[in-house]
Amino acid sequence: MKNTIYLLLFFFLFFGVSGFAQEEKLDKYPEPIGGIEAIIKNIIYPASAKDAGVEGQVVVKAFVDKNGNVAKTEVLKSVNDDCDKAAMDAIKKTKFTPGIKDNKPVKAEVTIPIMFKLS
Repeated sequence: MKNTIYLLLFFFLFFGVSGFAQEEKLDKYPEPIGGIEAIIKNIIYPASAKDAGVEGQVVVKAFVDKNGNVAKTEVLKSVNDDCDKAAMDAIKKTKFTPGIKDNKPVKAEVTIPIMFKLS
């Protein structure tokens, strides 16, 4: 059985958070440098999840700083601890373009759904 991971980036969700991101609408939201593949190459399907037949969608909120680095992640929707950690680790390893407001880089958030699916 081939194991695959699907990254559902066709509906990136963007929103601001008080204290980290700009509350007003950004001119440009953070995007992974290298596109979807940049995140996919960093995802490792946990062996424990494979062995247990665990599948599902992990939704991760990433806090991207002014330099495009992921400063922090938070799981919004969990599958299990191992898949959650794998999703967060992959996103933390990915460099992003920063959010842009008034032609200046700003802190911003992006919510990224990652689907773990055995096939």
